[in-house]
Amino acid sequence: MEEHALLFWISMGLMSAMVGGAMRKILATHVSTGPTMAAWLGVTMLVERLSSLGLPAVLALAALGAVCLLVPYWSPPVAPLPTEGRAVFITGCDSGFGKSAAQKLDALGFEVFASVLDLSGEGAQELQRVCSSRLTLIQMDITQAQDIQQALARTKAKLGLRGLWGLVNNAGVCVNFGDAELSLMSNYKGCMEVNFFGTLSVTQTFLPLLRRAKGRIVTVSSPSGEQPFPCLAAYGASKAALNLFINTLRHELEPWGVKVSTILPASFKTGQSSNSEYWELQYKHLLQNLPPALLEEYGEEYMLETKQLFQQHAKMANEDLSPVIDTILDALVSPRPKVRYYAGPGVGLMYFIHSYFPMSLSDRFLQRLFVKKKVLPRALQKHGSNSSDSHNNNNIDKGSPNRTQTSTSYWRTWHIYACNKVKQGTVG
Repeated sequence: MEEHALLFWISMGLMSAMVGGAMRKILATHVSTGPTMAAWLGVTMLVERLSSLGLPAVLALAALGAVCLLVPYWSPPVAPLPTEGRAVFITGCDSGFGKSAAQKLDALGFEVFASVLDLSGEGAQELQRVCSSRLTLIQMDITQAQDIQQALARTKAKLGLRGLWGLVNNAGVCVNFGDAELSLMSNYKGCMEVNFFGTLSVTQTFLPLLRRAKGRIVTVSSPSGEQPFPCLAAYGASKAALNLFINTLRHELEPWGVKVSTILPASFKTGQSSNSEYWELQYKHLLQNLPPALLEEYGEEYMLETKQLFQQHAKMANEDLSPVIDTILDALVSPRPKVRYYAGPGVGLMYFIHSYFPMSLSDRFLQRLFVKKKVLPRALQKHGSNSSDSHNNNNIDKGSPNRTQTSTSYWRTWHIYACNKVKQGTVG
């Protein structure tokens, strides 16, 4: 009797945790909660009855899992919305997600406005060559207010009295790598300038057109904005600010009929992620601008390993962008678009571990998933630093330019480099 009671309470405890987690997800996705809660209560009663009949807790949980797997298939399929006559504005179309999305949406009949940094660049030229006459290329740097206003004027001129059905916020950059303490202030500002303030400015500017059409806002963000990926503090902080802004906007635009979705991609080869010249430039600039004492504490070998790990991770990134492009399309044409889309292999598992596992296990999973560091900072190594390493680091510092001046002006220099190299493709 006591064994049966123990099995019952184990099954009920596990089930309560699962139901509680599921309800939290349901409330976060704005799904109609009435029928769903009724279904979960029914499952709860079923598991309770199975337990009372003496069946093992494992069997009861297996029944619950089977129901969870089958529930999505009970909903009848809903036809997507028509694409003809609907206009979509996409940022960051020089390469990556933006370029692929522009081609896909144009092929499906959307009227696409594709913003690029360089109208004469390879990406813009390819879009002009392969897409229909419906596509409009617009030169726009999302950090420049004048560019955004000119883009709005061109869009309104073509739309006339029509509203804008979709805004795809895709443009973004990752301008640094390394520990939070090693990241220069110019890198934090650079990420915020593009990923947050730039996207904020574009969204605010085009909102009147979106409200007129009761359209959609689709934003390509990153899991690093919600989870503490090692060595991505600057990029993650900018995406965290973006995520909060977009979620707040989602609540505020609900009365206007504008639906807002966020896409959280896995690792894909986009933008400068596979550009070895870019990573070398970042690495050299970091060495030149770190305070000598801090460089001595961490050691150049520690930072070199970080750079190499980033490059290895970029090489293993997925080249098939279709998971992200498919979610962008679904967010634009589904009658009931999701609030959040997990695009790419492994993202769902990562969020499951982040949501339901202890934080210690979740942190360890992220550390192993992203950068598997083997080299300790020099100050933490048992034998400490040797004189030759210190001498080499001093030589590096002596050849560096004025630190304050370089750090302050770096964002401007990097931004010119970005325009020349077409850096406004999203880094997922």
